Amino acid sequence: MSEHTDERIESEAQLVEQFLLPLTNGDAGTLALRDDCAVLSPPPGMDLLLTTDSLVEGVHFLPGDVPSFKALAVNVSDLVAKGAQPFGYLLTLAFPSLPTRRMMTKLTAGLAAAQSVFGCHLLGGDTDLTGGLLTITIAAIGVVPAGRTVRRAGAKPGDVVYVSGAIGDATLGLALRKDPSLRGGYDLDRASTQALLARFETPRPPVALAPVLRQYASAALDVSDGLAKDFLTLCRVSEVGGEIELDRVPVSAAAGRALASGRASIGQLVAGGEDYEVLATVPQAQASAFEGAARAAGVTVTAIGRIADERNIRFLDAEGNAVRLSSTGWEHL
Repeated sequence: MSEHTDERIESEAQLVEQFLLPLTNGDAGTLALRDDCAVLSPPPGMDLLLTTDSLVEGVHFLPGDVPSFKALAVNVSDLVAKGAQPFGYLLTLAFPSLPTRRMMTKLTAGLAAAQSVFGCHLLGGDTDLTGGLLTITIAAIGVVPAGRTVRRAGAKPGDVVYVSGAIGDATLGLALRKDPSLRGGYDLDRASTQALLARFETPRPPVALAPVLRQYASAALDVSDGLAKDFLTLCRVSEVGGEIELDRVPVSAAAGRALASGRASIGQLVAGGEDYEVLATVPQAQASAFEGAARAAGVTVTAIGRIADERNIRFLDAEGNAVRLSSTGWEHL
C-alpha cells in the first residue's frame, strides 16, 4: 500500500516503525526506538549543548502546514550561534487527531531533508493525541570543544557587530503566504517570490559558521525574534550599549525589490524575525580575519554596527540619525 494516502495510522508502534525509525540513521544508541531513553556517549573532549523549541499550529505556522524541516532548523540555529555542531535530536509530536500516512510521509520527508542539510539524526521522542493544535517540539543536541561555547554575554566596547546572510526574507515570505496579492505590490517576479517563500518555509542556519564563531566571536545569538530585538538582547546580557546602521543591514535582491516598491520598510524587516541567521560581535583587531574565515567557510557576513561603552542602544539611518522603530521583534508571551 502506498504511504501517500489519507489512511489513518492507528498505533504509535506503526508510526514509529514505519516513519520515525528510518530517521535514526541506524544509530545503535537509539535502541531502535524500542526503549524509554536513548544512550548517548559524548565524543571525548566535547561539551554537549541542548536546546528546545516548539512550533504550534496557528501560532508559529499556518493551519494545514507541516513545517518539519523548519522545526529542526530553528533548533539547529540555536546550536550554530553557540559554535556547536548539530549531533541529534528528540522529537515530540502532539496531534489533534490520528495522523494520516500522507501527513506522516510529508513530515518525515521534511525531517530527512533537514537532517541531510544539518548533519544530525533522530535519537528518540514521544507522540500524543491532544485534541488541540498540531505541535512539533524538538530538543536538539550539539557538540562543541570543551569550554569553547560562544555565549550571548561577552560583547565588549569597540567590538564590530556582524550578521550572516540576509535579513527580512522570512518576514516577506510570511506576508506573501498570508496575502499572495502582495507579489504585485512588492514588484516581485516569480523567482523572487519563490525565494522569499523558501526562506520562510525552509530556513538554512549557517552551520559552516560555527567553528569560525568559536575562533573569533566575543558573543553571538541567532536571529529568530528579529534583528533589532536580538541586538537589544545581546547588549542587555553583555551589559553594553551599541548601534546598528540600518542602511548596512544586508538584504537579498528579492527583499531589495520589496523595499524599492515602497510597500516594505527596513524597520519591518529588522523586526520581522525568523531569519535564523547569526548576529555576532568580534573584536575590532580580529574583524578582517573573521571576515576571511567566514568567506572561506562559504558564509557571507556583513558588518552592521559596533558595541559602545554607554548602555544606550541606537538604530541609525543613512544620515546617522537615530530611528525609533515601531516594533523590535516577536514577543513570546
